[in-house]
Amino acid sequence: MSLEQWFNNGWVKRHKSSSQEVANLFNIVERDLQDAETEELSADWKFGIAYNAALKLCMILISAEGFRPEKTLQHYRTLQALPLILGEDRKADAGYLDTCRAKRNTAEYDRAGIVSNADAAELIEFARELEKDVREWVKQRHPELIG
Repeated sequence: MSLEQWFNNGWVKRHKSSSQEVANLFNIVERDLQDAETEELSADWKFGIAYNAALKLCMILISAEGFRPEKTLQHYRTLQALPLILGEDRKADAGYLDTCRAKRNTAEYDRAGIVSNADAAELIEFARELEKDVREWVKQRHPELIG
């Protein structure tokens, strides 16, 4: 499947990104990753903040490609776009992030204390690596979006 097929299915809408939008999203990623490493926070909050950083990185990818997810299943679709944009070898990464999405939702809305410090540290490290890949991808594929 492709983002164009997603558009035809009504799962995404057209979107024109800008260098300012991409810079703003990267700034959110940096803030969130710094905040996620704050010692005083619970593992649940660290995990949620790191999840938000990873979500924003996926949003950069989909926005740079000229789309924005529709409101229904917005987080899910944003994460699932990862292998469509970066390649099928990133399918496991999209699966990992979807597992993180579900865990974050449980910690946010249903039950405290379900995330370990190791879970949070793993997601922070994953997001930091993904950030490097997304920055490089934007430079290569959409240099006009780098301010």
